[in-house]
Amino acid sequence: MKKAIVSTLFTAAAVTASAQSAVDAYQLSQGDLRGTARFMSMGGAFTALGGDLSTLNQNPAGIGIYRKSDVGVTVDFNMANSKVNTPAGSFTQDKTHVYCNNFGYIGTVNLDSDVMYTFNWGASYSRVASFDRTYRAGSGNNPIQIGTSLSNYIAYVSDGIPTDQLAGAGNVNPYDTGAPWLSVLGYNSALISPGSGVNTYDGMWKNGTSGDMLMSVRERGYVDEYAIDFGGNIMDMVYWGVGFGITDLKFTQETLYDEQVYDANIPDATGTTTVNGDGGYALSNYRHITGTGFNFKVGVIVKPINELRFGFAVHTPTYYSLDQDHYGSVDFEYSSGYGTLAGQYPYADTDADLGYFQWKLKSPWRMMFGIAGVIGGRGVLSLDYERASFGDMKISDRGYAFNYDLENGDIKNYFQAQNTIRVGGELRVTPQFSIRAGYAYSTTNVKSEAEDNRIEIYTSGTNPAYTFNKSTQYVTLGLGYRYQAFYVDAAYVYKNRKSTYHAFTDYANVRAPQFDFSDTNNNIVVSLGFKF
Repeated sequence: MKKAIVSTLFTAAAVTASAQSAVDAYQLSQGDLRGTARFMSMGGAFTALGGDLSTLNQNPAGIGIYRKSDVGVTVDFNMANSKVNTPAGSFTQDKTHVYCNNFGYIGTVNLDSDVMYTFNWGASYSRVASFDRTYRAGSGNNPIQIGTSLSNYIAYVSDGIPTDQLAGAGNVNPYDTGAPWLSVLGYNSALISPGSGVNTYDGMWKNGTSGDMLMSVRERGYVDEYAIDFGGNIMDMVYWGVGFGITDLKFTQETLYDEQVYDANIPDATGTTTVNGDGGYALSNYRHITGTGFNFKVGVIVKPINELRFGFAVHTPTYYSLDQDHYGSVDFEYSSGYGTLAGQYPYADTDADLGYFQWKLKSPWRMMFGIAGVIGGRGVLSLDYERASFGDMKISDRGYAFNYDLENGDIKNYFQAQNTIRVGGELRVTPQFSIRAGYAYSTTNVKSEAEDNRIEIYTSGTNPAYTFNKSTQYVTLGLGYRYQAFYVDAAYVYKNRKSTYHAFTDYANVRAPQFDFSDTNNNIVVSLGFKF
């Protein structure tokens, strides 16, 4: 007996408990070190420095440092690499991108006042975060052996759900019954089968089963911010600034999770019982999120003496209004008896119907402190500390009266504040030529009990996989050249971020496939500008 099944998830526009999750909020709230070449070459340690177009997105008080107007543009060449470490070996992916990091204008008005020397205003476009990342594991001649199946996890979370909810009795769409969408998809694609008890289910893995898997993830997107800032200079001692940001967000994620299992529980020809056999399936998921948001920033820089500055800034959360399309589908082939499935049959393919949702997201609060010193009139050394409250993110409804209390509780259970240290230095070798260097380090924003699989992690839709970031560090170098009113800056930025991929959450003392990986970016950044 041979049989091939294609099952497609129909995600109707009705809102259910699987629409959004804490993991979705986390994915969309990641930051990055981006800005002008001078800003990036000094590790972004500008909270107490100012005097750069990037301060419009960091500490708006930095606009008060300006005595002249400034216009500039920045281009970023990004060479990205990901490396996933598995028992079967390492798997790498490479990608190159080109971005316009920043362009903006700052205008200065001299007030001829004994108190407020200048009033400044500025407007800029900045790419403040990039979601571009691709990683994969388990392909070619390097199969990754697994000790369980995703189908067994689906059976575990489906136990207790009436079969008619999963099947959709009568004319009812099963995705509108309130049952988890992953359970509905698993049941209707025959990944899970009715068990021996009432409303119980079995996955494909049993004693004697063996198998392997592969996965791939492709993420694309960005957060762009359009900033409008105002600031001033009070007696060359206090510099103040306020800013308003309008953000544009786009995020696309395409994932594939593929399993081949042997001597497994496979549906028979009637679909009413299971027999021994070999099976192979691919779970594909697509998610596309777009939206806009706004935030406010306020900051101050205090210069008690010429050689010393202190900076402080607060960013409100960005309040997003988001639109989301997503779908999931399963392609499943199996054959009874024993043998090797690979190469027997091509996978059937189909398009899935799209679901559309609207929701709101409140990103983390951010606070930053900085201290900077001028050394001998030729050097600058700056140190920043930033705290971002990822545990305070919040999801809310837009368009439907849906309660996200459980998801917001998950946010507090999974995530914690992220701490970032930035240090940067600049040395003016000649009046025209400068050299720079910097370093930045961010701690994980995931609680240890979530990262170490001590609590269950709930995702949305039909994608049970999730990735948690650990530490992120940047090493930066740069050069600057001034000729009269013109300037050109260049930076090299090395970024390394460590993460862990989880195929699904651990369940019933069963360890799900999990891999550590790192993504590395090598950036060449060039800025051109004119001060007048």
